[in-house]
Amino acid sequence: MNAASRETSPRMPAEEAGWDVSFLRVGALATGAVTAVAAPVTGLVAGWDAALGVVLGAVVVTAFFVVSGVVVAWAGRIDDAFTLPAAMGAFFVKAIVLFGLLNALPEDGWLDRLTLAWSVIVGALLWSAVQLRWVWTRPLYYVQPPRPPAS
Repeated sequence: MNAASRETSPRMPAEEAGWDVSFLRVGALATGAVTAVAAPVTGLVAGWDAALGVVLGAVVVTAFFVVSGVVVAWAGRIDDAFTLPAAMGAFFVKAIVLFGLLNALPEDGWLDRLTLAWSVIVGALLWSAVQLRWVWTRPLYYVQPPRPPAS
């Protein structure tokens, strides 16, 4: 369904169409909870430079998923055909930013890079699980349902 047909549809206005970012709140809360436990435990076991790697990894993954979610939802509100190019463009920009960020970090310094890498992997898996659960438990309609009767 394109943007023009959504605007003229008597059933549901375009702003209520299926592109929302409600999973971002759940993903951020889950990441915050895991980070709140993992960072102090990592700090006590492996050192505070490793704990900083956990926190920075969580921030990087959260920022990247939020950027992707917002960009794809914005493109989808314009026209569904724009979502793939928007997702690919956002991925390209994020890859360049991540490459620059990782190259700017010193090999032996204030941050444990191996812990950062593992935090990014675990964070990406966590966010992927949140998105999968969000999709599997959300009613997705093939056609827009009619508006409920006015009360």
